[in-house]
Amino acid sequence: MEYVYAALLLHKLKQNITEDSVKNVVKAAGVTPDEVRVKALVAALGEVNIEEALKAAPVAVAAAAPAAGGAATAASAGGTGASTPGGEAPPKEEEKKEEEALEGLSSLFG
Repeated sequence: MEYVYAALLLHKLKQNITEDSVKNVVKAAGVTPDEVRVKALVAALGEVNIEEALKAAPVAVAAAAPAAGGAATAASAGGTGASTPGGEAPPKEEEKKEEEALEGLSSLFG
């Protein structure tokens, strides 16, 4: 996980994500870097648009949280605004899509 965080930090600071830069960040955190993991991460991220991956992940999670909170608030208040005409709440499909998207991202960052 520390390798992914190192890559995200480097990306945020608009630095190149290279083996040396990831190793330096991990070392600065007080961990001895694993050469194999660093190489695998840098190789995997070479083909990934990190900005697009970040945009895709938080939007799905952030969109579900207010919807779930709003549905719970409406249900506890006795409101029907969060339900569909059949009486079922729609977030089930959205939750599956979000889980699939997150699984895809986790495979990228191993």
